[in-house]
Amino acid sequence: MKKLSVLFAAVMMVVSVGMAKAQKIATMDVASILNAMPEKKKADTDLKAFIDGKQAEIKKKGDAAQAKYEVYAKEASTKTEAENKARGEEMQKLQQELAQMEDKMRKDAAAKQDLLFEPIEKKLMDIVTKVAKANGYEYIMDANSTGLVYKAGPDATAAVKKELGIQ
Repeated sequence: MKKLSVLFAAVMMVVSVGMAKAQKIATMDVASILNAMPEKKKADTDLKAFIDGKQAEIKKKGDAAQAKYEVYAKEASTKTEAENKARGEEMQKLQQELAQMEDKMRKDAAAKQDLLFEPIEKKLMDIVTKVAKANGYEYIMDANSTGLVYKAGPDATAAVKKELGIQ
C-alpha cells in the first residue's frame, strides 16, 4: 500500500510538471506600450488641458476670495459686530464653495479619464488577445508587475506594438 501511494505521488508530480511546461507564458511591458500609443498621448494631453482649465477657475475664485478677505480684514475695525459676523459667514461660504469646486473637479477629472482611457484599454486588450491567440500564449503577464516572480518566457511587447502599428 505504501509503495502504491509513493508511486501515485510520483506519477502526479510528473503529470503536473508536464502540464506546467506545456503552458506558454509571455510577458509584456504594458506601460511602454501604452506610453507609445498615440491615442494615449492625446488622451493625456486632453486630460491635462481639462484639469488645467478647472484649476484656473478655482484659482480665479480663490484669488477673488483672498482679495475680499484682505479688504474685510482691513475694514473690520470700522464695521459693526453684526457686519463683521456677516462678512465672516460670507467668507466661510466662499471657502465651502472652493472646497466643493475642488471636489467636483477631482470627480470630473476621474470621469473624464475613464471616458478617454476606456477605448484605449479596449483596443490594447483586443490586440493582446489577438497576439496571444496567434502565438499560442496561455498567459501574458505585465513585466513590470510586482507580482511577477520569474521572467524567462518570451516577451510579447514587440508583437503587440507591431499589431498596433507603433514602435
